[in-house]
Amino acid sequence: MANDKLEIYKCIAAVAACFANNPIGKNRKNVQQGYAFRGIDDIFNALALHLASSGLLILPRCISREVTERINKTGTALFYVTVEMEFDFVATIDGSKHTVRMYGEAMDSGDKATNKAMSAAYKYAVIQTFCIPTEGDNDSDASTHEVKPKSSQNVPTPIRRRDPQAETTSSDTKEALLSADQVAQIKSLCELVGKPPADIATAYKKASIDFIEARYFDAIVKRLNDYKGRNDD
Repeated sequence: MANDKLEIYKCIAAVAACFANNPIGKNRKNVQQGYAFRGIDDIFNALALHLASSGLLILPRCISREVTERINKTGTALFYVTVEMEFDFVATIDGSKHTVRMYGEAMDSGDKATNKAMSAAYKYAVIQTFCIPTEGDNDSDASTHEVKPKSSQNVPTPIRRRDPQAETTSSDTKEALLSADQVAQIKSLCELVGKPPADIATAYKKASIDFIEARYFDAIVKRLNDYKGRNDD
């Protein structure tokens, strides 16, 4: 029986084998929190040759984009962007493909938040597809934004898309989701302990941490702190 996806999985396995023998070092450092991480440039530089030699293409596609404007503690505007991306992994030998969907999140005070979010989505898509051990996000790892409490900002509540993995509920039973501040705190803590935010989302059966209910915030923070404690022992 013919398998029209045989070649694409051979290509993915070949690239994964290259990284197994040549891991990517953590050569960058978050200035505020002091931890090492691998940036998107490190991923691109290491990945380019392996993709070419294995006959594999990665074609990105943006599905959706959300923007929330916030204010940091110095009064500067911050743009918090979440993008939903799809990446087609295509084998050049026969055109067979496998699509990976991934979310990316980032903050920036200028016009780079969307770029950073797309880079973060790409980074985690290839990290998880090729089993590359790492932590943190693109350039957002190099700087940590301190945001004022939401109650002190005169900004509208962002409209969030319904989680496609969530069960349908009536309007009177919907719960408040994590705020942008809480999402940013969880993401920073994930980066600190070396645990991808996607793992937290999966644990709560959500497509992204943006869709987790606010009542779970304390439990998530405790869970991450416990995880860090176990690794420090």
